[in-house]
Amino acid sequence: MSTDEGGRQDVDGAVRDLLLLMPRMVGRVKRIQVPAELRSMALAPRHLSLLSYLLFDGPMTVNDLAARLEVAPTTVSLMVGDLTRKNVLERRPDPADRRRRIVSVTDDLRPAITRWLAPGAAAWRQALAPLTPAERALFVATFRAYEAALVWEDEADRADG
Repeated sequence: MSTDEGGRQDVDGAVRDLLLLMPRMVGRVKRIQVPAELRSMALAPRHLSLLSYLLFDGPMTVNDLAARLEVAPTTVSLMVGDLTRKNVLERRPDPADRRRRIVSVTDDLRPAITRWLAPGAAAWRQALAPLTPAERALFVATFRAYEAALVWEDEADRADG
């Protein structure tokens, strides 16, 4: 790690450290075993995000999920349809408005999905707990900025190709 005399890391040193760290982190995340009950379902990272919201925040509408996932409601509707056919999710009428449907994880698969997400959630809690709320917000904002920069680079590459 490259630091200045005040113990602060310069940008290039931080980039170097993160470029070395990220592949190790991704490799470890990939080694988290998908529970046997879920292995045949071909779940993708986008499903993991959707399932995380439903487990952490509870049942919600497709529009609410779309807003949180920052994708179009039609995209979420397709994912929900796919996961409903696989008996991972269920749709129920909203008691407050019978025209709306509430999406939730099925009771049968909730324990398996919780087990699958638990190692990542526990690691994030351990890493984030010592930080102040402002530091956690900065960390999350930095991760969002990194992801946005990757998307921008990917789109720029496609435009050039």
